[in-house]
Amino acid sequence: MTEALSTPTDPADHPVPPTAPGADLFSKFDALIAEREALLDTGVRDPFGVVMEKVLSPTLAIVRGKETILLGTYNYMGMTFDPDVIEAGKQALDEFGSGTTGSRVLNGTYQGHKECEEALKDFYGTAHAMVFSTGYQANLGLMSTIAGKEDYIILDADSHASIYDGCALGNAQIVRFRHNNVEDLEKRLKRLPAEGGRLVVLEGVYSMLGDIAPLKEMVEVSKRHGAMVAVDEAHGMGFFGANGRGVFEEAGVEDQVDFVVGTFSKSVGTVGGFIVSNHPKFEVLRLVCRPYVFTASLPPSVVATAATSIRKLKYAGNKRAHLWENSKRMHQGLRDLGFTLATPEAQSAIIAILLPDQDVTVRMWQALLEAGVYVNMARPPATPAGMYLLRCSLCADHTSEQVGDILAMFESAGKAIGYLS
Repeated sequence: MTEALSTPTDPADHPVPPTAPGADLFSKFDALIAEREALLDTGVRDPFGVVMEKVLSPTLAIVRGKETILLGTYNYMGMTFDPDVIEAGKQALDEFGSGTTGSRVLNGTYQGHKECEEALKDFYGTAHAMVFSTGYQANLGLMSTIAGKEDYIILDADSHASIYDGCALGNAQIVRFRHNNVEDLEKRLKRLPAEGGRLVVLEGVYSMLGDIAPLKEMVEVSKRHGAMVAVDEAHGMGFFGANGRGVFEEAGVEDQVDFVVGTFSKSVGTVGGFIVSNHPKFEVLRLVCRPYVFTASLPPSVVATAATSIRKLKYAGNKRAHLWENSKRMHQGLRDLGFTLATPEAQSAIIAILLPDQDVTVRMWQALLEAGVYVNMARPPATPAGMYLLRCSLCADHTSEQVGDILAMFESAGKAIGYLS
């Protein structure tokens, strides 16, 4: 018997039975696969597969051999090519090597990680700062750790995926309120039982439409109902507020916000995430936050570039002013051309152009790329059902001439596909 079991056999003698209906775990994506294949069969490029062959500056890259203006990178403050930032990264790479190969709670905290946290504390004026390997993990860590099964997380319905995923990873009870609706937030808070803690999660700038939250009113309502408040400033850091801290600074609610979550992959110009806070017990998160404890820490070169960039952002008032000029001019110019925009005026460095369907959106995206400007295309489920848009993110390094060129490209592309008359 033992010999029979151990004798190798030809797989052809025992063919694998056909997969039972529904057994293929990829079957749930068949409709999406078919939709994508049908789209690409029309000859358009893949909007989600663009390759930057060479990056020339924060605003220019080579795509398919052609110089292309970048208008979809979130590189709001243009720090990716700042000479001081690059030099700091090179020096750290030489002195500390390419990576830590460990978690922050083991061997993964180098001097550079502490210096980066010190730079954050200085930038935000807080007592505590905690650096994560990505902004996604910062939200994942806070949401999954801070609230237990007897507690409540109250969040905007349009919250980022990292916030939703953090809630799913934890045990708190989740309550959603209508996007940017102060009255609905208060109604939800009033319905909660007296027992249990509560955390209201807001975003300074919502990345899909570029609209800002009414933080002053929302924070006031949250505090009146005994809730702690976390604000994600991923898209607000760098150019909102006198010091560039974000929308919560501009709204004057710094002393009422318990946690600020952010990322290094937008205005800071590298990769990583963080939480800052003045809460006296904040440091315990380093021991109990799984996305922090069980993740390898950022490479020394990355935290060096981040720290240098953060220190410079504090004094980047001229850059902030120019970015706002670019955003306002771009928004008004697109409206004058006849495009439908997601916000009535420029509210941030993100400008979203609403289009009627996927076909028009893809053709407009491709016409723009062929003209020499790269933007982001967004569709459900990243957007609400039935919403298709092109998302532009402006940079402080876009020149006035480039903004003029971009508007001219939008006009020619819109006419080429028959969207503009």
